[in-house]
Amino acid sequence: MSCIQTIQDYALRAVGIGERLLPREDFTLCEQVTLIGSGMIWNVYFGMTALALGFFAATLLALGKASPRRILRKPAEWFIFVFRGSPLFIQFFFAYFVFLSLKSSVPFFDPFTSAWLGALIVLFCNTSAYSAEIFYGALQSIPKGDVEAADAYGLTGWARFKRVIWPTMMRLAWPAYTNEAIFLFHATTLVYISSFPAWQQRGDALYYASYFADKTFNPFIPYPILAGYFILLTLVVIGVFGLANKRLNRHLPQERRQKLRLRPNLIR
Repeated sequence: MSCIQTIQDYALRAVGIGERLLPREDFTLCEQVTLIGSGMIWNVYFGMTALALGFFAATLLALGKASPRRILRKPAEWFIFVFRGSPLFIQFFFAYFVFLSLKSSVPFFDPFTSAWLGALIVLFCNTSAYSAEIFYGALQSIPKGDVEAADAYGLTGWARFKRVIWPTMMRLAWPAYTNEAIFLFHATTLVYISSFPAWQQRGDALYYASYFADKTFNPFIPYPILAGYFILLTLVVIGVFGLANKRLNRHLPQERRQKLRLRPNLIR
């Protein structure tokens, strides 16, 4: 089988398009690159969806934590504390068994035991908590002069938040938030080793890398391929977030513009 034919057969296999059966023997480099790349579709799906939804949730949580009202502050503080204080791997297991218990009595929760929804909810909650703490720190760091200037111009309530507080908070938080986004995409590999099953062998990139490593007894080909895909994905994230960072800081002099600094999280 030529490499072009392999790509046609397996490039979209992870989402149910193409060959149903995985290759069993005589694995080629093209098959490994193609199938692991196919699994990356799920990693990108988990990362982008959780990041997009978590961004808005994190903003609300940060505002809730900064609120003087106890009824808003305490739930936000506890949500952030629980999801930042417990390992993500444990959150996957706990959520799966909770959804499995609910499914047995309420059919509505049946989709929640699937990775596409259940694992996504866990990633959403986790990144919301970490991002909220980043946004809260930025919110506390907003110069008082900016707020006083907004008051002097007669801006109050939503207008002040939209024009002054939120843009400044994003500008201050963006470098740290970029690192959180990178980690989130890396954390999507935990979905494979969590309790959420891969339906009909339609797993993520780590699923296919592990499959080839088990069949060939040689982990030094599939896992470097997997690492290469994530390095490329990280470069894309850095590029996209770098453009957003430039836009957030476009009004500042060159010497005052914050540059993105990558600080990998060694422990989560």
